[in-house]
Amino acid sequence: MGEQPIYTTRAHVFQIDPTTKKNWLPASKQAVTVSYFYDSSRNSYRIISVDGTKVIINSTITPNMTFTKTSQKFGQWADSRANTVFGLGFASEQQLTKFAEKFQEVKEAAKLARDKSQEKGETLSNHSQESGRDTPSAKQASSINGTDDEKISHVSPEAAVLKTENERLKSAVEQSNTNAKKWETELQTLRENNARLVDALQESSASVESWKKQLNACKEESDTLRVKITELEAQCNEANQDKQKNTLLAARVQELEADLQDKQQELENLRKQAEIIPKLMGECEGITAKLQSAESKNRDLEGRIHGLQVDIDDSQQKQGNMKVELKKLMGVLDGKIDELHEFRQGLSKLGADN
Repeated sequence: MGEQPIYTTRAHVFQIDPTTKKNWLPASKQAVTVSYFYDSSRNSYRIISVDGTKVIINSTITPNMTFTKTSQKFGQWADSRANTVFGLGFASEQQLTKFAEKFQEVKEAAKLARDKSQEKGETLSNHSQESGRDTPSAKQASSINGTDDEKISHVSPEAAVLKTENERLKSAVEQSNTNAKKWETELQTLRENNARLVDALQESSASVESWKKQLNACKEESDTLRVKITELEAQCNEANQDKQKNTLLAARVQELEADLQDKQQELENLRKQAEIIPKLMGECEGITAKLQSAESKNRDLEGRIHGLQVDIDDSQQKQGNMKVELKKLMGVLDGKIDELHEFRQGLSKLGADN
């Protein structure tokens, strides 16, 4: 049946930098399919990933391999045959956990397959050794019991079969010894590669710790910058509030200036009215003079006193009313002047505060 996929997932593939043994080099530009394959004819397991037409992972799983989680979404394992370290970045922690569990399961299956193969080799070797020990005894029995032609003809086919089996077992033992030496050589190579990969893994772990420290330092710096940004935003808000206050004060000053202009116009009108007062006073003096003249004439013209007395009373009444109005006007003028003086003082104080 050949190889069959038994588990498939998607992840970003990385390989350790062969020069520095510290940095990760991306093997795929995006997430690709990563699959476990089982070869029933060889009883072996492999992890295979293809990006387009390029094979980026072809790793045969052995019992000595270990899959390590280095973060919540990243894991890695060392392949001594490929002389590299593969890394996988998953979209979620659940996918990483499932992949790690499947790796452990396949690793145990590979270990069982290796143990069975070793047991089979040991069985063949023991059987070969037992056959080698049994063959001389069979020949000895044949020589002891073979006193006549019938016995010799009866034992010879069995001896031939045992000899053939012995030769076959010897060949199997020699092949097994050859394979054992080959496996020892491969094992030694794997151990050396494993040592190098362990060093690379330790360096990678050290670089991860360094990256974590740098990340924590960046986080602390980010927190400090956020605090400063918050403080600057608060200062900007205060500056905007001050600008709004200044805008309101400027509008208030404009209103006060407009009121001041109105008051000044009113004061100018009052001044014009005050200029009329001397004329009125002159007229009053003229009327008083006329009244005195009329009184002198009244002395001369007593007959006309009664008629003129009415006119005089009316004139005096008008004069009194005029004086009252004049006093009122003077009082209003004094009040306006005081009010204008207070208004100027308030405006000066407001300008000084601003």
